[in-house]
Amino acid sequence: MRLEKKATLVSTSVAAVLVLIKMTVGILSGSIAVLASAIDSFLDLTVSLFNYFALNSAEKDPDDKFHYGRGKVEPLAAVIEGVVISLSALFILYEALVKIVYPRDMDHMVESIYVMIASFIITGFLVMFLNFVAKKTKNMVIRADALHYKTDLFSNGAVLIALALISYTGENLIDPILGVGIAIYMIYSAIPIIKEGVLMLLDAALEPSEIESIKNIITDEDLVTDYHFLQTREAGSNIFISVHIVFNVSISLYDAHLVSDKIEDKIKELFKDKKTHVLIHMDPYDDSQMNELEDRY
Repeated sequence: MRLEKKATLVSTSVAAVLVLIKMTVGILSGSIAVLASAIDSFLDLTVSLFNYFALNSAEKDPDDKFHYGRGKVEPLAAVIEGVVISLSALFILYEALVKIVYPRDMDHMVESIYVMIASFIITGFLVMFLNFVAKKTKNMVIRADALHYKTDLFSNGAVLIALALISYTGENLIDPILGVGIAIYMIYSAIPIIKEGVLMLLDAALEPSEIESIKNIITDEDLVTDYHFLQTREAGSNIFISVHIVFNVSISLYDAHLVSDKIEDKIKELFKDKKTHVLIHMDPYDDSQMNELEDRY
């Protein structure tokens, strides 16, 4: 099993435990703050389950229906998770503003504080684990999941601080003010995840520095006289690259093929942590201008 799938199983299990703990204590204590946190953890559980099935689908081999595989399920999952984070933030913002306008007292502080301490510690370990997996695999679904639980960590920490301060000072406005700050941070953090996922779904090219490295590999080969139609895109853990490479008209097909294989291997070496698919079209002359004229007329 891929490390990414193991990570989603761990996050799902942790979310399930947190839902059980928070819901039980929230119902028994009557604490609105803990019940709200339990609902948030249930949302985490749902998203983590979706991420697991998304990764499971993305790693399936190409078939008759999906010739290029299902790699785009990963950016789709990241976009959905980013939207979920944003919607959760808007809900927290709404609840915080309502509480500022209509203040209400909080009860059962001791039970609530104990639950939030346990939740903060468990979530902290989960965030460290997911960040480790995200850095190792560079998987955007796991990175989005790590961000999701990181916002929960801040949320749990803020609730814990708010409960402690309210218990000490008796000032209930502390809770909604911190809630507004958390909501703004969540939306700010979700925007890059959504943007990256949308760009990947729209087949955006690789980063300019990566494209430049590909160009250097091609031009470093002495038998290559030119190249054109270099196109790149990324779909989850897959990278697709196609290019037309121009050889001297007198070169044998065997030699041209050897050079193309060498270029393909070097390009794949650039993206060792990804599944890289390189398609090289071998030309005996530069046909780019001829193709442009055909397209024009």
